[in-house]
This record gives sequence, C-alpha cells and structure tokens, in this order.
Amino acid sequence: MKTRLIFTLFFSLFGILASAQEEKKEEVKKVHWKYEPNFMVGLDVLNTGLGFFSDRKLYQGFISSKINGNVHAIAEAGFEKNIYQKNSYDAKVSGPFIKLGAFYMLAKDRENEFNGFYAGGKVAGSFYNQEYMAVPVRGYGGSNSSVSFPASSQSSFWLEGTLGGRVQLFDSNFYIDVNLQPRYLAYTSKQDNISPMIIPGFGKSSSKFNMGFAWNIAYKF
Repeated sequence: MKTRLIFTLFFSLFGILASAQEEKKEEVKKVHWKYEPNFMVGLDVLNTGLGFFSDRKLYQGFISSKINGNVHAIAEAGFEKNIYQKNSYDAKVSGPFIKLGAFYMLAKDRENEFNGFYAGGKVAGSFYNQEYMAVPVRGYGGSNSSVSFPASSQSSFWLEGTLGGRVQLFDSNFYIDVNLQPRYLAYTSKQDNISPMIIPGFGKSSSKFNMGFAWNIAYKF
C-alpha cells in the first residue's frame, strides 16, 4: 500500500513539473519577437519647393518601418539636377541616389510611439552624369584659360548621419518629419583627375564634409 502511495505521489509530482515546463514554454513563445508590417512613406516638400527658385532641382523621399522596439529601418531615394558656376568652373550634374540605414527613437510619445526624436545613420551612393563646360587651367606665362570635358558617368559613396523628429498632424495618419543629415564623402570617381564639384544627394563636394536637411510630409500605413 505504501509502495502504491509513493508511486502515486511520484507521478503526481512529475505531472506537475511537466505541466509547469509546458507553461514556461508557452510564455517564452508569447514574448518571442515577431515583426508586424508597418510603413511610413514621406516626401521632402521643402527642397522640392526650393527647386522652383534655384538651379538645384532636388526630389527625394523615404520609406521607413519599425523593426523592433525603438529601432526603425529606413530607405531613401531621390534625383538631383544642379549646376556649378564658380571660380571659373562651369559644370552640370544630374542623376539618382539611394540611402539605406536605420535610426533609434531617443524619446517618444507614450500615446504614439511614432512621435518623438531620433538619431541614426545611413550608407549612401549616387550614380550620375556630369559635364564640364569650363575648367580653369594656367596657361603659358601665367595666363588663365579653360578647357572643356565631355559628359561622363561617375559614382560617389558617403556615410550619412541623421538627427530629427516626427510629430503627428492632429488625429490623421499624416506626420511632419524634419531632420539634419551630416555627411562624410568616403569615395568618389574622378574624370581626368578632377574631383566632382557637385554630387547628387550629397551636395557640393569641395569638402569631404557636408550638411543636408529635409522637411518631409509623411503618411503612415
């Protein structure tokens, strides 16, 4: 009789432990991360508008998605057409660019996690056409003259930081997204050992460092 009670007690304890393990597994499954599709698409309206009053025509937009917690992935793309006429240079460029990266929400609204301030980084590249109508050269006796070069295809790559904020427009799905973009030029091709004057998406490249900005109207799906 005692033996039967001991076996009954043993199997009861075994059953309780087994059920507890199953509950723990279910809890682990519940907290396991799962990506829920979400997208925000935006258009830079400020630089687009400024294009009507300057030689620089810049059209760019982005798509972002929350990946996990405060981390968002982002992809940007655009097209720029510009001219450079300074210090006896006369050049024009045009072409597309693309940027890929992520940002982290530094501070966000408790009621809406897409409202707040963020910081992050991207890698960027541009494949564009450029043409030099005039490049200054020093002639015989110290005289100044210029030479021209035919249109050519070039490429440039840079690293770009991002620091900005987002705010929802009333109770709609629209947002205002404003950010600054410090840039560092990592590599660029050259035509006849001449560094490009302007790089689409990067801006004037007389220095390896540059600063961009964007004022976007975005829509969250």
